[in-house]
Amino acid sequence: MEADNHTVQDHRSSDEDELSSSAQWKGSGPEVSAQARLLKTRHPYLNGIPCNAAGENIDPATLPKPRLEDDDCEWEPYADETQFRLADFAFRKTEMSTTNIDELMEIWALSMAKHGDLGPFSSYEHMYSTIDATRLGDAPWKSFTVSFSGETNSESPTWKTSEYEVLYRDPDTVIHNMLDNPDFDGQFDYAPYIGLDKSGQRRWNDFMSGNFAWRHCNEIFEADPSVEGAMYCPIILGSDKTTVSVATGNIRVFLMPYLSIGNVHNSVRRAHRNAVVPIGFLAIPKGDRKYDGDIAFRKFKRQLYHTSISAILEPLLLYDLASYIADYPEQVLLAGVVQHWCPRCTALVGNLDGPCGRRTREFTEVLLDRLSSTELWDEYGIDDDILPFTFDFPRADIHEMLTPDLLHQLVKGTFKDHLVTWVGKYLELEHGEARANEILDDIDRRIAASPSFPGLRNFPQGRRFKQWTGDDSKALMKVYLPAITGHVPDEMVQAIAAFLDACYIVRRADITEATLSAFDTALKKFHLHREIFRTTGIRPTGFSLPRQHSLSHYRYLIEEFGAPGGLCSSITESRHITAVKQPWRRSNRYNALKQMLLTNQRLDKLAAARVDFVDRGMLPPTYPPPPQPPPLQDLDDDNSNGGDELDWVGAIDDAYVTGNVTLARTHARSERCRGPRHLSDLATTLNLPELPELCRRFLYDQLHQNNPELSSANIPLAECPEISSKISVFHSAIAKFYAPSDESGMRGMRTERIWATPSWRGKGSKYDCALVVEDEDKPGMKGMSVVRAKLFFSFKHQGQTYPCALVDWFKTFGRSPNPITGMWRMKPHMSHGSRLSTVVHLDSFLRGAHLLPIFGPHFLPISFPPSYSLDAFTGYYVNRYADHHSHEIIF
Repeated sequence: MEADNHTVQDHRSSDEDELSSSAQWKGSGPEVSAQARLLKTRHPYLNGIPCNAAGENIDPATLPKPRLEDDDCEWEPYADETQFRLADFAFRKTEMSTTNIDELMEIWALSMAKHGDLGPFSSYEHMYSTIDATRLGDAPWKSFTVSFSGETNSESPTWKTSEYEVLYRDPDTVIHNMLDNPDFDGQFDYAPYIGLDKSGQRRWNDFMSGNFAWRHCNEIFEADPSVEGAMYCPIILGSDKTTVSVATGNIRVFLMPYLSIGNVHNSVRRAHRNAVVPIGFLAIPKGDRKYDGDIAFRKFKRQLYHTSISAILEPLLLYDLASYIADYPEQVLLAGVVQHWCPRCTALVGNLDGPCGRRTREFTEVLLDRLSSTELWDEYGIDDDILPFTFDFPRADIHEMLTPDLLHQLVKGTFKDHLVTWVGKYLELEHGEARANEILDDIDRRIAASPSFPGLRNFPQGRRFKQWTGDDSKALMKVYLPAITGHVPDEMVQAIAAFLDACYIVRRADITEATLSAFDTALKKFHLHREIFRTTGIRPTGFSLPRQHSLSHYRYLIEEFGAPGGLCSSITESRHITAVKQPWRRSNRYNALKQMLLTNQRLDKLAAARVDFVDRGMLPPTYPPPPQPPPLQDLDDDNSNGGDELDWVGAIDDAYVTGNVTLARTHARSERCRGPRHLSDLATTLNLPELPELCRRFLYDQLHQNNPELSSANIPLAECPEISSKISVFHSAIAKFYAPSDESGMRGMRTERIWATPSWRGKGSKYDCALVVEDEDKPGMKGMSVVRAKLFFSFKHQGQTYPCALVDWFKTFGRSPNPITGMWRMKPHMSHGSRLSTVVHLDSFLRGAHLLPIFGPHFLPISFPPSYSLDAFTGYYVNRYADHHSHEIIF
């Protein structure tokens, strides 16, 4: 889709790759990006060359015209910075009520009256009208009505005689606002590209790296060569239901379509930065209970759905509808297929993993012309009562558009609904209900005994909670394998381990050819080992399950659309919070939908205005991270970090580094927390008599690190330098590392805290584990070890500060990961009957590590506290499922 220069902000940053327009993978001097080391070859024809309104090419360095050229005031429509920041603070950030806004304005006016001046706003009406006058980000809500088109009479049910209002925004206006958004600078692709990493392997990440965009650009150019130089703008759609509480026992359901564009990077789409916008509220017909199973009523609801979406999207007839984000029930509705059939392929419902071909629009049209309704339903799973909305768009094919859904197909579907449930059924079938419940209770205790780790949810009662969320399932995936090991057959553990590997691989932000091969291997292992559920009688009929079957399409869909994490229904579900749930809570519940629409519109305008002010240098840039869950722990009781730092893991917008660990910003201040300031006294207080010697030998090695032949282990202590400076003790260190597959900032950066504190929330000490790099040239755990931090401190010698840690070491047993769980096993490293401890430089730390106990066949005592887990067992698994970054580096 070609866009005029005056409507599109050029988001190319100074380091954006200007690559060769060659149809082959070879380009003339493609640039290597600093982070991904990615060679990009852009599409040769639809390559987004900047042009003016007449379509004439212009110098790419030409700055775009001002977005608003007739402003009398640079803060238009706000009087000044104070007015805008107050409106943004009161309406968006704090969601202040109208009554409180009026009270605040009254207090402000009283204060200003002393100086003969007025407050920023006279009332909440004044504030709201100013926000409404903001032109940037404006996409007004409109409506149309739909009704039953068949014959009706006085005895017709109400659902036939009612009119249904559909509220919507002009999607073309929404797209214009996205293309005009300078906040996407550096996170926007103007053309499809083929990405190669430094080893020459193809790499898929954002949407424009996929084959779909490249292939469709070829087709567009072949049909009309005059579009050469235009920018391809693929449309990404999604829809999902959400509910809000109306009164006790009652809920209200909203069905909303969303819109995004494929040009913005996945990180932007996931980061709640106006790259996914609601474009409608669809009508949901209601009827009397007697019509719940009425075929005609169900048909009407499905047809209303497609008719409404088609009407909303009518302005996009010339665009390329590229992909659609939806869970399985919605995919069935969108594709017009029968429940339990695959919406992407023609595999038979009783043998979904058997021979099949791809469904296409053309193939469906042929079948509709030649077969009866019964034949369509029974032999191809086609419901001819539904004509997908894509039939109204010349280039759209719903079967081609459906994207992978990590949340519902893998996390909630295959893992929680299938595998976890099957384990419970196996235990009951094998041991009887009473014994099975005892084993399940022990599994719950094992889960609850997992040591704490940043970003890891605690399960104090195991899995015993009434309502599962996607986050619950994701958290359980991280700790489930060791909990069931020993209670179920090894092959069952291997099946779940293989599935977890496949799931974690496809959830990565960057996927290479090697990654896809690893996924294929994991999927084959899963299909092999899941047969244990058939042979034990849990699944005697096999595995013809649509959600598990969807995995067979993932490799192709990754090659088509890039990394699935940028097209997952979790994005639209999280968008419900800001688009529906929060505006609902702000409404007075009377005619709530109209109030919610107005709230959404005002939020969009405030966001667009802030982006514009930042772009013009009038406000500092602010990129808040995506919403984080509440911290798993509060401050340590001793307030040893100055009272301003929490135990949390989260996204940060920081400069790119592979990994970096630094001491906390403030050291322990009170003597009770920090201990004495001199090394020998500190060793006595902490009952660490070996500390002075370890520090002196550490310093000797640091001073002679350029000479590997000199080691403190080979010399007497007297030859090691003395440490006379004061010692600063810290109770935590901060790790920053590149982890784009996890919740991360715009540059893919993530941070976490590693604790070493003697007092933690009044329940004893907290000493975390970490990964230290011993040999950078060796891959995975062959070049790393696990340590447990016992003390973070720093000292000075000859003017140089040495940040370091006293650590206890673990060592691996076995030369490879455990063949059952797929995880490395560790045990405490003993030397002369005691734990091996050394002092190491903080530079050797990579990030935190999560260890899970090897429980063996024994039951865990009731009320076993997780704080003892790292001391009570003789062996541990290195948890590669703690997060996606761990899965990528621990192998």
